[in-house]
Amino acid sequence: MPVLRRLTGRNRPAPVAVELPAGLLEVMRDGPAPLTGLGPQRARADRLRVAVLVPSFRRGSGGHQTIATLVRGLEARGHRLAVFVVDQQGRHRQDDVPALFQEFFGPVAGPVLDGLDAWRGADLAVATGWQTVPEVLRLPDVAARAYLVQDHEPEFYATSAERMWAEWTYRQGLHCICASPWLAEVVTDRYGASATPFDLGVDHDVYKPLGTVRRDELVLFYARAVTPRRAVPLGVLALAELHRRRPGVEIAVFGEAGDLELPFPARQLGVVASDELAHVYAHATVGLCLSLTNPSLIPTEMLACGLPVVDVASDAMVATFGAGGPVTLTEPEPLALANAVEGLLDDLVVRAERSRDGVELVAGRTWEAAAGQVEAGLRAAMLGQGCPGH
Repeated sequence: MPVLRRLTGRNRPAPVAVELPAGLLEVMRDGPAPLTGLGPQRARADRLRVAVLVPSFRRGSGGHQTIATLVRGLEARGHRLAVFVVDQQGRHRQDDVPALFQEFFGPVAGPVLDGLDAWRGADLAVATGWQTVPEVLRLPDVAARAYLVQDHEPEFYATSAERMWAEWTYRQGLHCICASPWLAEVVTDRYGASATPFDLGVDHDVYKPLGTVRRDELVLFYARAVTPRRAVPLGVLALAELHRRRPGVEIAVFGEAGDLELPFPARQLGVVASDELAHVYAHATVGLCLSLTNPSLIPTEMLACGLPVVDVASDAMVATFGAGGPVTLTEPEPLALANAVEGLLDDLVVRAERSRDGVELVAGRTWEAAAGQVEAGLRAAMLGQGCPGH
């Protein structure tokens, strides 16, 4: 039998961290903490106490921006909210988490807390990412639980434990409040969850037609490379082909904190503040934003500024914007995307039609309306529309 030898000293590599979801094993072993039973009684209260658990974050995170905006919307409707940051990755060990959250995503009226040490109970505990679901299930002194679902998170992973755990979260009886009708259909059809959909809003005070003169050939690409579902390599190949055909086209990329290595010249805008971004949208000719799962905030904000958008014809994009809607949807293939962008660059009449139709489509998509839809989902959760016992 061979002798098993262990590397020692300088030849031994550093330990590899294994990230374990906090509370998952305990919930699987012991089950969720019991609810107070007051959910139906509190469901119609004018003022709900809502605790929102969020995972660690980065500057420019659209998901956390949506959470913060919805928190403000619910606060404006009279509810009392607290945000608890569950930093399982240890990303914020040296950070002032409350200050950083509000610096990145704007101020909220209620407290932002680092961890759960200050937990004092709530009418509703709301998970906002699969990693936060076990923690929500373990919290005591809760009348009801809900799950703010902004994307089909199992698709964030290859075949892995994380993928299985993300799927597991949809089967735990939490009423899902989903950021599109498509996403609500996914969690109900695949996992048997109950769900309330809502439409992502637009801040129309910021994102609107500005009456500026658009550049003749400026393509703006949302290139957040740290988010694989935004398919940045696919977009880069499409723009490389566009540059080969039309070397005079100006290309600008945004969404990533650092510069990207690109096979063509481009302006690297980084993470852009919303008011500055609206001006960028107002000057560009065509916007390219790729959504392999649920749409991000970017397409609707581009449309609100009158910027024609090219995206892939994923199930979610077709369900959200329509096959013949204001967003030009095409196959997820570099040449098809290059053709779609080039077609809009060549046809001023079609660009004007898409610009007009886009502004009209998103005119009714406000964050006030979204907060109302989310509030309806929270009350549905309190009435027990999740699975019995949860």
